[in-house]
Amino acid sequence: MSMEKSQPQAKLEHHHTIFDGWRSIAIALYMALLGYGVSVGIPVISSAWVELLGFSEVEVGRVAGADLGGLALGSIMASLLIQRINRRIIALGGIFLVIIANGLCMIFVDYDHVLWLRAMAGTGGGIYTAIALATLGATSRPTRAFNMLLFAFAFTQALEIQILPQLSMNGIYGLFISLYLISVFFLRWIPTHAVKDIADVDLDVTDQRGKHHHIHKKIPKYVPWFCLMAILGIYTSIGAYWTYIELASVSAGIDKEWINNVLVWASFMSILGCLFSTFISDRIGIARPLLVALLAMAFVVSLMIGDIRNMDLLISAMLFNFLWLFIDVYQMGAMSIFDPSGRFVSLIVGAQGLGQIIGPNLAATLLSYQLGYDAVFIMCACAALMSMIIYGTMYVRLRSVIPALADAS
Repeated sequence: MSMEKSQPQAKLEHHHTIFDGWRSIAIALYMALLGYGVSVGIPVISSAWVELLGFSEVEVGRVAGADLGGLALGSIMASLLIQRINRRIIALGGIFLVIIANGLCMIFVDYDHVLWLRAMAGTGGGIYTAIALATLGATSRPTRAFNMLLFAFAFTQALEIQILPQLSMNGIYGLFISLYLISVFFLRWIPTHAVKDIADVDLDVTDQRGKHHHIHKKIPKYVPWFCLMAILGIYTSIGAYWTYIELASVSAGIDKEWINNVLVWASFMSILGCLFSTFISDRIGIARPLLVALLAMAFVVSLMIGDIRNMDLLISAMLFNFLWLFIDVYQMGAMSIFDPSGRFVSLIVGAQGLGQIIGPNLAATLLSYQLGYDAVFIMCACAALMSMIIYGTMYVRLRSVIPALADAS
């Protein structure tokens, strides 16, 4: 008898928890969409800082970086507190920071004050968003929960970009204050603590005689750290690609109107990415589609290397948006399966934010050495491949330790 046949079959159990209630999911979705709202609206908000407050392009970059850096810092703070303190209190602390910082931004409009106030607002937003992700991740089907988030995200992103340009600077700050205040009345819908410890996973095992029994397995400690490193890598690629795709296309002589149209069309591909990810994960799990998608991402960004033509831009931008959310659904879902406590799930926001800071800055450094946009997109492809290697290594190791966990959905 072969070794493969002698091994019992196992699959990951999905037990319903207090996090599966519609109220818990609804408020977590609202909080996550709002928490990501500033980073999504940064292009529009940056223009307002220039046009309405008179900031220079350099100052805008520093202020935006402070906001995103605060987002990462806030998620780290949340991860340190989430197992010790009531999650509602942590979220309330994040709301307090955001409201105070945005309110003071309506009073102090000079660069020096705004810089530190945006860092404060970003920190509060990072805490708030981290609690939202940890709540979604604690559901019995985290992949589906994050799919709902990213599907809604595709629509709210378009809505935000339409609304914010019509508001004054104080109007933008006031809108965020109001939206955060609304959530205060629904924080009681958030479960206060995690159900399980990070190290435990339940498996339903079928032995050679066809009998079923349940066992507990310890999740290796390296697994969530591998996930965070991979998320950092892919967001380094995403941050650099999305920052320079338009500038690289203009430099290649492509008509700007065509570029803008392509980017608008491409945004709708993210919706298809969400739908397709659910269809696939329900059939073959998370890991293998994620590895294929990361390899495809490396190829898609590499289409921008060399002489960029209209079709190169179209194919690259469309597939990039499709794969972006496709990958995100799986990354968030995988992390939630490996981390029932929510401690590491809350760090997803930090890994994303840090990657979005590293990517554009690393790309800018390459351009400062006169290496051109080809070097930028080569770096993007390498970062995606690095993430694929990290996930691939983790997958192979898990297959030898907990096969059911490696192929969980």
